[in-house]
Amino acid sequence: MISTAKDKPLFTPGPLTTSRTVKQAMQRDLGSRDFEFVELVKDIRRRLPALGGVASPEYEAILMQGSGTFSVEAVLSTALPPGGKLLAIANGAYGQRIIQIARAHKIDIVALTYPEDRQPALADIDETLSKDASITHVAVVHSETTTGLINPIEAIGALVKRKHHRRFIVDAMSSFGGVPINLAEGDIDFIVSSANKCIEGVPGFGFIIARREALLECEGRARTVSLDMLAQWKGLESNGQFRFTPPTHALLAFHQALDELDGEGGVAGRAKRYRANYGALMAGMRPLGFREYLRPADQGYIIVSFRYPDHPDFNFDRFYTRLNDKGFVIYPGKVSNADCFRIGCIGRIFPADVRALLAAIHETKDEMGF
Repeated sequence: MISTAKDKPLFTPGPLTTSRTVKQAMQRDLGSRDFEFVELVKDIRRRLPALGGVASPEYEAILMQGSGTFSVEAVLSTALPPGGKLLAIANGAYGQRIIQIARAHKIDIVALTYPEDRQPALADIDETLSKDASITHVAVVHSETTTGLINPIEAIGALVKRKHHRRFIVDAMSSFGGVPINLAEGDIDFIVSSANKCIEGVPGFGFIIARREALLECEGRARTVSLDMLAQWKGLESNGQFRFTPPTHALLAFHQALDELDGEGGVAGRAKRYRANYGALMAGMRPLGFREYLRPADQGYIIVSFRYPDHPDFNFDRFYTRLNDKGFVIYPGKVSNADCFRIGCIGRIFPADVRALLAAIHETKDEMGF
């Protein structure tokens, strides 16, 4: 039996609240070889690089089935050559996931790790690249969803590419489409994101935007079959079709989501709304006694980690459940050295939704007595 109840707004890092029209776009069936579907995929691939300020043939878009992590693994397992080495820069769980993927594929790796509330030191990156000429690729997360910290990818890219001439990989899972990024100006060779983040589609696939020159270098390097990024691109280029069954309904929704992103004023317009959501959230949470985990200088407007209140009557599970009962979904924390919970500012939500959440938090706070 299909529920007619209104969906709860998701203040999470994804999956996100989507528009009614994005959901409606999935209410049809298309064959994976259908001419209409092939043209839709072609249009998505044409439009994605433009969101990063670039275009084909300098950059190419590759769509990969699965979650965004599948696409991160596709890049790492395809781009690193035999005998190559990866410098992974990590200050959160998703940077650590890059390290985990590289090790699983027996890729030689050096890791620069930092506390989750600290940006990486550019001097460390410069020194590491200066001392180790065997490093071929550098990878970093842009918006570290563990905390909401934004890493300085432009400054890192300048070091990696202009000074040291290595390949630069950026995990922009929770920022692409909601934070302005120019791949060429940022010296980015591979950027990875997912359908169900700032473009506000539904889960089912991730995507890679790759510098064509760097992509073509990957011939013969792939360590897997299904995650072979270059083979996936070749298949899409040859006949417009996926090598394996595509997530047709998710792609229909994503195409509609791209139209809605354009209608909102592109990345700049969406960033404006997300900043407004963030501003409303911070203006309400601080007076309620909640303190964010990060310093304001490091905090992005995608998602915010808040420290647990230092009060014996605060219990996160009860807090979460009471908010959920009131119709609001927040997110548990992922910080390793502090007790936190997270509230996202992205998805099809608006400042009015944030203020409604704040009213529910105020009410819950009174109910729990902390």
